Amino acid sequence: MRDRLSRVLATFFFMGNFPVAPGSLASLAGTLLAISLHGHPGIHVFLFLLITFAGFAVSGRVEKLLGQKDPSCIVIDEVSGVLLAFFTLPLTPAVIVTTFFLFRAFDMFKIYPVNRFEELPGAVGIMADDLWAGFYTNITMQLALRWAGII
Repeated sequence: MRDRLSRVLATFFFMGNFPVAPGSLASLAGTLLAISLHGHPGIHVFLFLLITFAGFAVSGRVEKLLGQKDPSCIVIDEVSGVLLAFFTLPLTPAVIVTTFFLFRAFDMFKIYPVNRFEELPGAVGIMADDLWAGFYTNITMQLALRWAGII
């Protein structure tokens, strides 16, 4: 039962089992979740922390069950990272699209020091790179929106 629950959570309710681009699908789900939480920063923080703690709790376990380093079916890290990326941003259509694609770029290209965190073992290695991608995305968007005079 514990293994099954770990798989359900790590795959973010089986989205990670999607045959094409499961990380992008989970990022989209996280984006939709962030949009639904707009205007409720307390709930946003609560769900971000809940999903992040769940990710740390289950992703290493599923990695061991599958016998693979950071298997692509584990996507709870993308959901956590994208929730961080959207935190406190104004949610105009342009911001939503830009933030989504910028997060995916930071997640895929893993610029320094994100690439170093990915090498860490277990849940830390799985979760940390996406949390950093979310952090980089949020900071980049905050700076760009301030520079543009939007916020």
